[in-house]
Amino acid sequence: MVHYRRIGTVPPKRHTQHRDAEGRLYYEELMGEEGFSSDSSLLYHRGVPSAIVASEVWELRDQTRTPNHPLKPRHLRLHDLETGPDAVTDRRLVLGNNDVRISYVVTGTEPSPLYRNATGDECVYVESGSGVVETVFGAIGYRTGDYVLVPRATTHRWVPAEPSRLYPIEANSHVAPPKRYLSRYGQLLEHAPYCERDLHGPDDVLLADGADVDVLVKHRTSAGIVGTRMTYATHPFDVVGWDGCLYPYTFNLEDYMPITGKVHQPPPVHQVFEGHNFVVCNFLPRKVDYHPLAIPVPYYHSNVDSDEVMFYVGGDYEARKGSGIGIGSISLHPGGYAHGPQPSAIEASLGVEEFDETAVMVDTFAPLDLGEGALAVEHPAYAWTWAGRGGDDPAVFSNS
Repeated sequence: MVHYRRIGTVPPKRHTQHRDAEGRLYYEELMGEEGFSSDSSLLYHRGVPSAIVASEVWELRDQTRTPNHPLKPRHLRLHDLETGPDAVTDRRLVLGNNDVRISYVVTGTEPSPLYRNATGDECVYVESGSGVVETVFGAIGYRTGDYVLVPRATTHRWVPAEPSRLYPIEANSHVAPPKRYLSRYGQLLEHAPYCERDLHGPDDVLLADGADVDVLVKHRTSAGIVGTRMTYATHPFDVVGWDGCLYPYTFNLEDYMPITGKVHQPPPVHQVFEGHNFVVCNFLPRKVDYHPLAIPVPYYHSNVDSDEVMFYVGGDYEARKGSGIGIGSISLHPGGYAHGPQPSAIEASLGVEEFDETAVMVDTFAPLDLGEGALAVEHPAYAWTWAGRGGDDPAVFSNS
């Protein structure tokens, strides 16, 4: 985050005494990125934030990755993927590399354990559902269409109000708006498709009491990503106030203003966030190309430097029956492979004035492996459909 926020009670000057009504000193914690050289916030705790009484192994779900070899495009039907009901511990790995991991989970209504991801920021897309994410910074509500951005090492838990379909994008880095949208001081510029008014952080502190409280921590080792269960002497939700530019927030697709043009616009105009070696884009209902000879669907394109993952979450599919791609589908189009619409879809798109579709795209600049979740729900014939040999037609989304 780039703009300042102040919640609860904080002292007039940072790194000075801050006491409660009985004179007890609050414990100041600086939570900052990039070694004191980037965004940070100061949190004031009632208890000592470092006081742990136990630490033991937390066994993560299967994190096995299988290379996309032999190379081919893939169609994954996420709505066929069975998961447990916990928003944290029951995530199933779909795709991943050393920069980012994409999972899927369908929750119940019970709260998740307290959790923090120490490997990087999380950007969780809410395909459907609503509830609250409780954090050390306070609570933020979520609803269908939200991206929930949780900074690295933020202790939090998911409290669904109803079953929720979540699409966690877990980075090994920080996730932020694209640099080209920002001024040199960090303000979202006029040409950006959203602004600070669209970003919703906590409005109040969240206090809880407790002793010997477990927190699940996902973290890095030389052996890869592992889990630890840390037990804290006091409840982590003991922050009486904080201020700074680092905190969780939500952003909803409804607040993204699509950029369109006279001819077909390339995927970067749909970008919403970026991390190290990957970007996140969203394709939304919009007016399309208005040149008299425009072809609204994309030209065939080769992902020379990246793998493209499209998650189809909404739209009118009546004109695309038989494509194999539907709500809840993922298409993976890897680097080294030219992809695009079915030839018949090109003629069919001529004269179309708008697209009614919603999809979330992740483009990575390193090859993606298949997680165990992907292998469980792959549509194996998808790769051959462009040649008319797969039994289904390929996807004809505007940027497929």
